Amino acid sequence: MKIIRRIKNFLKRFTKISSNLEYSSNNLAHISAKLSPYIYEQISSGILTDPKYSNPLRLEPYGYKVSSQNDEDGILYEIFRRIGIKKHSFVEFGVGNGLENNSLYLLKQGWHGLWIEGSAQNTQYIRDKFSKTLVTGQLSLIEAFVTRDNINSLIQSVFSDEIDLLSIDIDGNDYYIWEAINVISPRVVCIEYNSKFVPPIKWAIEYNPEHIWDGSDYQGASLAALVELSAQKGYQLVGCNLNGVNAFFVRNDILDGKFMVSDNLIDYYQPPRYYLSSAPIGHPSSPQLGKYWE
Repeated sequence: MKIIRRIKNFLKRFTKISSNLEYSSNNLAHISAKLSPYIYEQISSGILTDPKYSNPLRLEPYGYKVSSQNDEDGILYEIFRRIGIKKHSFVEFGVGNGLENNSLYLLKQGWHGLWIEGSAQNTQYIRDKFSKTLVTGQLSLIEAFVTRDNINSLIQSVFSDEIDLLSIDIDGNDYYIWEAINVISPRVVCIEYNSKFVPPIKWAIEYNPEHIWDGSDYQGASLAALVELSAQKGYQLVGCNLNGVNAFFVRNDILDGKFMVSDNLIDYYQPPRYYLSSAPIGHPSSPQLGKYWE
């Protein structure tokens, strides 16, 4: 394959240059950081040469990273380009320290929303670094460990009815939390799925309000399980990202033929390519939002 040859040739050139040098662990880390984006670009480009991605209604080719963990920023941008933006509003939980999630890029485009985060250390960082955004009310922050019993009251303290985006990434009870939400009607839902379970397998962890992810594959729910739930809630799966991490759903009443629709989940499913998640892209994210205009 051309992609493999490109990477091999690059590594040969790199090895030749480095053979006369002594590297410390810091040097090697620096080298790895330099190599990762190149390898990511080559691998993802190679994947997208598959003829199935030539369908203009697919979302994978539009993925890119600004502040998201993977390529979610680009996919979400494309989804809203197709369906339009109504309220510039979002709810996201599992946001970490605020610098790498699915809504920071939206904040920098003038959106407003709610972050819910269970880590006291992360929420303190957000209060410190996003203080101006919190004071203006553009961003609301709640420190809480979400459960299916408290999620609606947490959200309702800020939002009710329709919002543009709901993003769920808590590495555990994701399925049950989405199932429980009934106080808002998101136009788009982004939710992490467990890609180790290939369609048509329907699987989810047992609900445990005290669940904390241990780094194993015991987390979340399979794509097939989430698609079944989405149908009950009035949503259609429209794509997954190349890493095999997140699935994207659009509310049925606004699909309007703008996305690929298939009854075969394999047409959407992406296997676990977590090695694509480690590639740093550009400079680190800043909590300063800057000025945005259209």
